[in-house]
Amino acid sequence: MNILVLGGTGAMGVHLVEFLSQRGDAVFVTSRRERPSRKNVTYIRGDAHDNVFLQTLLDSRRWDAIVDFMVYRTGEFRHRMPQLLAATAQYVFLSSSRVYADSAEPITEDSPRLLDVSADAAYLKTDEYALTKARQENELADCGAGNWTIVRPYITYSEIRLQLGVLEKENWLYRALHGQTIVFSKDIADRMTTLTYGYDVARGIAALIGNDKALGEAFHITCNYPIRWSEVLDIYLDVLESKTGQRPKVKMLNKSPFISPQVVYDRYYNRVFDNTKINGFIDTATFTEPHTGLRQCLEAFLEKPQFGEIGIERTALFDRIAGERTPLSAFSGIKHKTAYLLYRNCPSAARIMAGIYHRIK
Repeated sequence: MNILVLGGTGAMGVHLVEFLSQRGDAVFVTSRRERPSRKNVTYIRGDAHDNVFLQTLLDSRRWDAIVDFMVYRTGEFRHRMPQLLAATAQYVFLSSSRVYADSAEPITEDSPRLLDVSADAAYLKTDEYALTKARQENELADCGAGNWTIVRPYITYSEIRLQLGVLEKENWLYRALHGQTIVFSKDIADRMTTLTYGYDVARGIAALIGNDKALGEAFHITCNYPIRWSEVLDIYLDVLESKTGQRPKVKMLNKSPFISPQVVYDRYYNRVFDNTKINGFIDTATFTEPHTGLRQCLEAFLEKPQFGEIGIERTALFDRIAGERTPLSAFSGIKHKTAYLLYRNCPSAARIMAGIYHRIK
């Protein structure tokens, strides 16, 4: 099969590309930076948000499947959806299990979505991620074509992505490895979540590609083993203590300092899934159990740790809470160093200046 993967270089995409390649498919992957092609994997440098680049790519051949990891605004998606559907036998749209509302029962694909049942009028007026994905699902369902498949992964981890509540590794692991305090909160730590190894999600997506029974359907692909965030933290701490000889310090707040829609409408929910539907395509009992997978992925990351930007405002907030200071050498350029000092020492003034800057810009 000729398979086009848009934006396939993240925690799920890298595994999907490898899996499809190993099973003999010809895989073409868009990437914004140069990557060496290999075997039956061809990397195509370009921005898949660019309409000219995308249309040229779509016109280059008839695609047996397109897997779309890109994140769109709803209007942008509405504009390009007909192009994508017309160019392939199967369009695989990466949505998210964040679309689901809170549920006391294990979540099925027919469980209520936030977009459909939320009574928060102010929230519904936004284009927050869970609402955006649900609206784009509606665009597909109402388009009149049937050659699409919706995939709703939940929180995925990998050797390059290790989350703790709403914190990426740059917000907690970087601190731990530099002798600083991890700042977490009990309101999230007590919640049940479901984390799935990116490779297992990729296996599930691959099982749907080329299968006519998957057309016009939505699937979540999640692990069978829910886990509390407090257990996730303990796994991380155990690995770090084993590797460094010192257990990282943790400051456990009662309430999260980040009261965002992602917290209120997701991390405050207990997320447990019923995998009956996807089990018709792949046995999720073979998925990696999180106590094993998280440990192995963190150990692999520690062999060659690489971090992105650690986030100025969030780092400064954690430093204020913990009574610590991050060395200025952690920030690139005088602008970022100055911004950190402002957020660390005078956050109200920093926010005013940031607001002025954005209005001028």
